Amino acid sequence: MRDGLEKPVKQNFKLTIAYDGSRYHGWEAKPDEEMTIQGKLAQVLEKMERMPEGKVKMPVKAPGKTAKTPVKVIGAGRTDAGVHAKGMTANVHLETERSAEEIRDYLNRYLPEDICVREVRQVSERFHSRYHAVGKTYCYTCYVGPLKPVFNRKYVYVLESMPEIEKMRRAAEYLEGTHDFASFCGNPGMKKSTVRTLEAIEISQNGSYLNFTFHGNGFLQHMVRILVGTLLEVGYGRRTPESMAELLAEKKRALAGFTAPAQGLCLMKVDY
Repeated sequence: MRDGLEKPVKQNFKLTIAYDGSRYHGWEAKPDEEMTIQGKLAQVLEKMERMPEGKVKMPVKAPGKTAKTPVKVIGAGRTDAGVHAKGMTANVHLETERSAEEIRDYLNRYLPEDICVREVRQVSERFHSRYHAVGKTYCYTCYVGPLKPVFNRKYVYVLESMPEIEKMRRAAEYLEGTHDFASFCGNPGMKKSTVRTLEAIEISQNGSYLNFTFHGNGFLQHMVRILVGTLLEVGYGRRTPESMAELLAEKKRALAGFTAPAQGLCLMKVDY
């Protein structure tokens, strides 16, 4: 009971989140690491639940009462340390009287300036941001230019010269479709299936910027960054486009290219 009123019923909310991952240790909250996106969201939401709208702040644990269950923010996936997002999706069950818009505004008021909740929407009780996702789009951006990208330096991988785009596009054709991407997985102890479907890989140039866009039904740890590193090696003539078929068949991470730096990667969208 709260001031003679019934306790709010738990509702499920879907969050669309943008963040600059430069100073964070990835999405996933960790017990010994304060700087995570998931952790920051949970902290603010727990504070919001302890402070009902228009009421004075309530203690976390009142004498003789059970402590409130921590808020669990469920993400559509896990971005690595230094990786950014424009359209990460999460869901969270909350006991609140606030509207979706009021929750969004509260979050944006108290979250750090490099995290923004773009939208909050009430969804069905059964909606799960991870299990119900059917696809994701990532974009990896490289910079090739005579001048330093001073204001974009945290969001691009600076290349010394332009790779051959047509060679990389031919290599990408081998990677599209459903394959076992074990050679492009950064987790050597992966026990689950490494089969994924890459529906499209687009490589485009816009002035001094080179963009690699990947759309697929799911991605392994470091998969996009390893794909980019491997395609760049093709573009620089260090391996052939045709060698992609062998890489897929061998299923050995050591045979693929380097892992491109985190700062160039951004999660653009999650599909449902």
